[in-house]
Amino acid sequence: MCAVGKPGVPNNFSAKYLGWEGNFSVGPGHQTRPKFPIQFLAGTLASPDRRPMGKGRPLPATTASPSGCRFGSDAPIPEAPVFRPTEEEFADPLAYVARIRPVAERYGICRIVPPPSWSPPKALDVAALSFPTKRQPIHRLLARPAPADPDTFLLDYARFLKAYRGPPGRGRKKGLPKSPATLPDGRPLDLCRLFHAVKRFGGYNGACKGRRWDDVVRLVDDRARRHVPECAKHVLAQLYHEHFYAYEKFTNKPVSSQDGKQEESGKVDLDDQPSVSGLKDEGRSQSVSGGEMDAAEVSGIRSQKRRDAINKKAIGMASHSNSNGSTGKNAASAGPWKWKRRKVDDAEANKVDDQVCEQCDSGLHGDAMLLCDRCDKGWHLYCLSPPLEIVPPGNWYCSDCMNSDSDCFGFVERRKTCLLDAFQRFDEKVKRRWFGQRRPSRVQVEKQFWEIVEGRAGELEVMYGSDMDTSVYGSGFPRLGDPVPPSVDLEMWQKYCSSPWNLNNFPNLPSSVLRTVQDKIAGVMVPWLYIGMLFSSFCWHVEDHCFYSINYLHWGEPKCWYGVPGAEANAFELVMRNTLPDLFDAQPDLLFHLVTMLNPSVLQVNGVPVYSVMQEPGNFVITFPRSYHGGFNLGLNCAEAVNFAPADWLPHGGIGAELYRMYRKAPVLSHEELLYVVAKNGVSSESLSYLKGEIERLFLKEKKCREELWTNGTVKSSLMPARSNPNYIGSEEDPMCVICRQYLYLSAVSCNCRPSSYVCLEHWKHLCECSPEKHRLLYRHTLAELGDLGCEVKALSGENVKQYPFLLNDIPAPFKKVKDRYISYAQLAEDWLSESDRILHMPFLDTAYSTALEASGQFLWGDHDMDSVRNMALKLTEAKKWVLSVRNCISRIDELLLCKHKFSEKVKYVEIEKLVAVRCKSFCEPGLPQLQAYVEKGKMMISEINIALSSCSTVEHLETLYSRASEFPIELTETSTLCCEISFAKSWLKKTCDLLEQNRAGTIDIDLLNTLKLEMVQLRVVVPEIELLSNLWKEAESLRRRCQSYLQDSPVLKELGSFLLALDGTKFTIPELNLLKQHYSAACCWASLVNGILRKLFERNDYHNIVEELTGIVRDGKSLRVKVDELPIVEKELRRSLCRKQACEALATQMSMDFIEEILTQASILTIEEELPFVDLSQLLKNATAWEQKARLMLEQSAFLSEFEDHIRCAEDVQAILPSAPNMKAQIVVARSWMDKCQAYLRPRRDELGPVVLKVDDLKDLICRPASMKVILDTSALNSVLSKVEKWEHNSLSLLINLRTLLNLNVVGSTVDPLERNLEELQNKISGAIESGLSLGFELKVLNELKDCLLTVGWMLRALSFCSRIPLLEHVDRAIEEAVNLPAFLLNCPLATLLMIGLSWLRKALVLLPESEKSVKPKLENAENILAEHQKIAIPYSIMTAELEDAISKHKSWTEQCHAFFMLPDYQSWAGLLRLRDRGQSVALDCCEMDRVVLDIKKIDGWFNQCRCTLSADVNDNGSLLSILQKISGSLDNASMLYAEDCKKKEFCVICSCDVGDVVASRCVICLDWYHSSCVESLLASKQMISEYICPFCFSLESGNPLEKGIQERISKGNRPALSALTELFSSAKGFYKGIEELDLLEEITKKGCGLKSYLMQILHDADSYDGEDLSVMCKPLVVALKSTSAAGLYDQQINNNIEVILSRYLWKKHIHNILCGGRQTSIQHVMRLDKEGSNLEISGEDFFKLEICKIKETSQQWLTKAEKAAFDCGELPLDLVYGLITEGENLSVDVEKELKLLRDRSILYCICRKPYDNRAMIACDQCDEWYHFDCINVCGPPPETFHCPACCPNNGEVFILLPRPASEEDRASIEARSHTPPASSDKSETVEANKCSNSNSWKKSQVRVDLVKFLRQDSELDNTWRENKKVLHRTARRRSNFAGLL
Repeated sequence: MCAVGKPGVPNNFSAKYLGWEGNFSVGPGHQTRPKFPIQFLAGTLASPDRRPMGKGRPLPATTASPSGCRFGSDAPIPEAPVFRPTEEEFADPLAYVARIRPVAERYGICRIVPPPSWSPPKALDVAALSFPTKRQPIHRLLARPAPADPDTFLLDYARFLKAYRGPPGRGRKKGLPKSPATLPDGRPLDLCRLFHAVKRFGGYNGACKGRRWDDVVRLVDDRARRHVPECAKHVLAQLYHEHFYAYEKFTNKPVSSQDGKQEESGKVDLDDQPSVSGLKDEGRSQSVSGGEMDAAEVSGIRSQKRRDAINKKAIGMASHSNSNGSTGKNAASAGPWKWKRRKVDDAEANKVDDQVCEQCDSGLHGDAMLLCDRCDKGWHLYCLSPPLEIVPPGNWYCSDCMNSDSDCFGFVERRKTCLLDAFQRFDEKVKRRWFGQRRPSRVQVEKQFWEIVEGRAGELEVMYGSDMDTSVYGSGFPRLGDPVPPSVDLEMWQKYCSSPWNLNNFPNLPSSVLRTVQDKIAGVMVPWLYIGMLFSSFCWHVEDHCFYSINYLHWGEPKCWYGVPGAEANAFELVMRNTLPDLFDAQPDLLFHLVTMLNPSVLQVNGVPVYSVMQEPGNFVITFPRSYHGGFNLGLNCAEAVNFAPADWLPHGGIGAELYRMYRKAPVLSHEELLYVVAKNGVSSESLSYLKGEIERLFLKEKKCREELWTNGTVKSSLMPARSNPNYIGSEEDPMCVICRQYLYLSAVSCNCRPSSYVCLEHWKHLCECSPEKHRLLYRHTLAELGDLGCEVKALSGENVKQYPFLLNDIPAPFKKVKDRYISYAQLAEDWLSESDRILHMPFLDTAYSTALEASGQFLWGDHDMDSVRNMALKLTEAKKWVLSVRNCISRIDELLLCKHKFSEKVKYVEIEKLVAVRCKSFCEPGLPQLQAYVEKGKMMISEINIALSSCSTVEHLETLYSRASEFPIELTETSTLCCEISFAKSWLKKTCDLLEQNRAGTIDIDLLNTLKLEMVQLRVVVPEIELLSNLWKEAESLRRRCQSYLQDSPVLKELGSFLLALDGTKFTIPELNLLKQHYSAACCWASLVNGILRKLFERNDYHNIVEELTGIVRDGKSLRVKVDELPIVEKELRRSLCRKQACEALATQMSMDFIEEILTQASILTIEEELPFVDLSQLLKNATAWEQKARLMLEQSAFLSEFEDHIRCAEDVQAILPSAPNMKAQIVVARSWMDKCQAYLRPRRDELGPVVLKVDDLKDLICRPASMKVILDTSALNSVLSKVEKWEHNSLSLLINLRTLLNLNVVGSTVDPLERNLEELQNKISGAIESGLSLGFELKVLNELKDCLLTVGWMLRALSFCSRIPLLEHVDRAIEEAVNLPAFLLNCPLATLLMIGLSWLRKALVLLPESEKSVKPKLENAENILAEHQKIAIPYSIMTAELEDAISKHKSWTEQCHAFFMLPDYQSWAGLLRLRDRGQSVALDCCEMDRVVLDIKKIDGWFNQCRCTLSADVNDNGSLLSILQKISGSLDNASMLYAEDCKKKEFCVICSCDVGDVVASRCVICLDWYHSSCVESLLASKQMISEYICPFCFSLESGNPLEKGIQERISKGNRPALSALTELFSSAKGFYKGIEELDLLEEITKKGCGLKSYLMQILHDADSYDGEDLSVMCKPLVVALKSTSAAGLYDQQINNNIEVILSRYLWKKHIHNILCGGRQTSIQHVMRLDKEGSNLEISGEDFFKLEICKIKETSQQWLTKAEKAAFDCGELPLDLVYGLITEGENLSVDVEKELKLLRDRSILYCICRKPYDNRAMIACDQCDEWYHFDCINVCGPPPETFHCPACCPNNGEVFILLPRPASEEDRASIEARSHTPPASSDKSETVEANKCSNSNSWKKSQVRVDLVKFLRQDSELDNTWRENKKVLHRTARRRSNFAGLL
């Protein structure tokens, strides 16, 4: 078989082309190419695990698309069913959809063809429509890179490189390329895009297996050619394998279950995690090799911030468990970890808590906060879309950091709107580009579309007018509010306006559940309009809420649809995710964006059923719920679509709501509200089965969630506000859950800490961190109401439902723990009912009622078993409201009677009457009889007012009644009615009197007269002016009717004038009379104007102005309401003037001959044809007719070009439009165009003229064309050019024959020189022929063949040149690649076959050479086979064979050396092994000896590498491993000197371990060690106390403060290796070769480290065991441990943990020691905190300081209890005991100054009674500042301005103190309000002043003067007490104003 393709374009390779098959021939228009065996093109392709791509054979080009399949490659897409309803079936759309659903739903999509009678009128004026459009890059709907951010990718890759160290083999280490990678044209290569492009095709292995590297190149390079060179693919594959293969395996490796459990538990120590370099601090037993990483490494590379968040949660759990007193094994095991956590800085520990979630704007729940490892923004795990259950492994980045703005894909809306005309031109332009002038078939359009989508046909961007709101841009269907086009019948318009198939009516059909939606939601309730063009697409998607959708194509080209059944939605999504993993990784909600297409053939291949629909104009397409669908337009068209939802949609709607919840998407509407409203409004019987199940599911879900809230402690509840219109959806908007963004219709949870935030019942735990008791449940319906709703739905379906059928399941009743016992929900409700019943029968107490009602909130939302609770709560509420209302009414009435001057608002009579009628029977309210009395008085007064109003009394009588009603303290509704009647009567009388005065003056306004007449009917009083007004109105009404009769009939001008003259001088102002006068005046003016114009009309010739003037006059005359005689005369003159105007215009401008004839005919009818303009116009018509006759004669017979041009020039003198003139000009243009085209063939060719564009066929066509033209032309010059071209083609064909003769050679011989000379000679001839052919300027087929021959000859010469030298491997590879691009018919020759076989052998030989650049060396057997294979090749490669023989000889010599080395174990050394390795790398082939050498060296190098990673602080540290080990050994020696016996005698610095010498140094007075001043500065804790110096270590311990930052850094791990890691390294080095100096030094270091650790552990244990008073016993070992740990070059976790624990306990004891011995008092809070810290630190109960702090706490608490009781006992405790309590408090160790101050204030005595301050009212003397109680000195009422006590100012008969009189002596004064009437201008100031005087008098009457001295002398004992206690104690004076609030 053969493959056919264009020259230079590679054809498809397939598995069948493994040898020579068939013959190859050359035919016209195409060329064929043989398929060589794959081994001819390259060597064997190595597997990815052994050899990177590019070093093996090249992969053939593949034609598979990025989606994995090409359109039409598999079985054709089956079609969905088509339904054709009858007229009867078509009447009910939803019923018809329900009928076809069992069949059509299996396809997911179907097409409906309406009956022939369906023909809706076109309602949309698309020509004038200006609509918005979106740009759609069709070539990027699939073949686009993932929107990955390059910076984020490089950041994560850099972190991976730090964590991953490649195997210590040959070649450089893995990492980013040293020089930036570039594309072939020099542009930089986007490494991020490369990685994600390979990910799409299954990673590196998937891309190699599927041969998808050409697709990878297209995704990486936007400018890539359609055919990707093999070299480019190989280079890219090799680059990826070298740098990203290990990273790909790392990112795809799952985390082990053990590591996952550690993450979930949160108990992971920071220091036990791998460091930034990715290796554990303790070291590892195995090295990483071959790019593989174990699970520990995968979990180790994590964000430090996220580990902090997890560990912080673990800290909280551990501390919580410790506070609960956990002991035993678990506590002991958690001890070291627990203490380590406490050294974390507070700022770091709170970093996660301070983070705010970007979704819910909450900083709470920090343990669930996930931080982006780039931007540090946070998201809760449950707020992500979709939410996460656990923290993901590895680094995590948010969507903003993952997605690049430059690569984000979407349909961008154009700024300017577009008209349909411009849109159509763009559509035609696209069609011409892809299909030319031909009309493609639908199959061709479909195939071309998928080629563009898959990136195999070039780039294309189209426009699409999609998702246009029909309420804004108009609908294609008729609507009642739209204007009716003139061409449409009104009856037909109205018929289609109400048609059920009109998409504007579809959502609101009777059986639709959406008819209750009130919002005009675009696309759901209001259709969307779509105007599409060729290839404009609607990508794969599913409808909002999984709705049905219906689409109608109004006009235009068809639409191609694809649909997947809803039952296969999950399978469809799985295929999409597997096919486009990179896009879904970047955007998990990709299918929500509607921007991605996938070939339906891919779905078929993966087992997903898919069906197609071709929608014709006038057809409907319906998609079913959850059906994914997409498609494209086949040309310009207009469609309209809308969603709809019959009842069978309800279960699918629930699934859609859950999808919105999972992806955190805001829904279009609330599904819960829709279910409830639909169930309330009722549906058809066929739909009840669907609704019943959904209501049952809703009820059970709501019941479960509410009971869960109650069980967890949420007892508060509130009812949501009721809907203003509960029968419709969308009237009010519900709040949204801040987590899942769903509408909260049925219920929500809120908290006072976040008043504006709400969550659904499923996310109540994520609202805030408050306890559930502080949460509040908000509900709209109780469970009883929801259950009743379910029963109603069941009953409608015919079932006998006595109780909830879905409650028959055994659902356990909720329980919760209350007061140490478990109690059920029902039992708790019974207890509440008992308590509430008791409260209801007790006297009213507001607090008891409020408490009971608040407790009822936990039951009100319940089921019917809580009906009794709701009834009782209603009784309590009504009783409370009734009692408070009664008391409020009584209080307001009393206040009004006592304080009338304040004008308090009266109580309404209706309120009192209602309260008396309701009357709570549970108990009696004392104020009720008083209210009843007021009700009886009010009834009597209301009766009097009603009688007076119904009997038409006088105004004076009504005023008297109003005065009495105003004085009544209760507001009567009839009072306002009475007031209005009085005011209305007075107002009417005043206006009537004024009107009668106008009658006397002679002018009366008839409108005012009518108004008074209407008001007169409403009067309810008797007045004499009524009769006078009636007579006057009758006279005016008669006159008005006469005027109206003239207005209705258009009168003659003269008759109207006579009528107006008769009414001149009337006294009434009638509007109709004034209007008649205006009409008369206008008619007179118009007649005068017409007469003036007609007189001057015959003198004018400006016909244009005359026509305008007469037109306006006629228009004004017709608008007159009066008949005039001049109007017919003006109309006739207007027609004549219009005819004259047209004649003048025809003479001035060119007009058609028909138009001129029409003007002349009209002039003849109007008898004006003899006028001058019409005579000239007649002559013009004669000239035009003569020219037209001659032109038609020339067009019928041929003529020369000059004759045509002369006749056209004659047409310029004729001022008329000539019909034959355009045809004449067209013939001239065609002739001129032919002559211009001839110039291109006749002028000489130059190189600067550009590329060849001339064709021989075009030349022949030019020669033949004049025969069919009307103009006679010469073609002799063109015939000469054609003969030259034919001669050149003959010569070129002879050259091709000579070349084919040469290429048929099948033997080369021992030398290639003759063959090379023949080829060079032929090459020169072909080059000359090409140059001469190019000079002709024609596009010649033979010329392309010559170029192909020249290319082939050049390739053969290069291939023959390899015989005389050893070429480079890349040169041979290039020659092989060039052979792939050679023309097929030339490459089929025997000579080319010989050269290809030779090149294949030459490449194999070059690969086998040891010096070649390759990662895998060949075997000896392969080299010998290649050498033997040369004997079978007909091409001589003598130099190459000699080189192979030399390489085999060197390899054998090296293997003998290896055998000698391994046979003598005693002489084996590390240096000798290295020498073997170095020699073998240059000469050895692939053999077992080399593998053994490399393996041994690799093992030891791995150990070195592991040592260096463990010991070196920086991966880039250039220091040797030996120097690092020596430094660590020296540091251990220095640390040992610190606790040696003679260390105090030596003078060396503790910090740097150097001699003091002459450097400035100081000696600590406590530990007696020396310190350099420069060394101590870094610790930032040096203290110079006069002349005595204290080192930082001793100062920190003596001061009791935490260690300074410098000391903490020195004792922390930092860059020091762990002792356990070194021990493990030493153990793993057993069995190594001799002579490794580093290993010996490592053994010495481990011994020293273990000894130091043993000593420090012992002294720390002794210090921790001490429980005595002397802190120096603990201080000295701590100082030694701190110094040794800081000086040692090793780190040990166990020692550090012990130091932290013992240091914390020491500092705790030091704080208590300072309290005991410092002499300063501390706060009780500090004492409590110290006691709690002691418990947390597990201080022994027998410890001296533990006993002391407990003693201080107990003593202080006992004293505080006594002091609090005494400070507020109002003088009950004797003063001597108070003074004793004060003395005791002053001697405490804690600071209680605040309590002492209260006690001292408590001991101060006041007044003559000598009592402490007890909140009674007091007054201070203005002279002595002593305070006195009001009741002790009998002062009452407001305090006087100045006050002097009797001791300071004795009574001289003038100063008195007022005492209140007994209640029996008081007399009550009633203040009577004078009667008044409501009308306007009564002065209120007099009343207010009178009330003030009255109140003043009453105050004076209620008091009496009493002599204070006489009063005191009546009791001698009281008098003595007064004088003895006067001014015994003083306090700071406080003025009376400070105690004003106490009165």
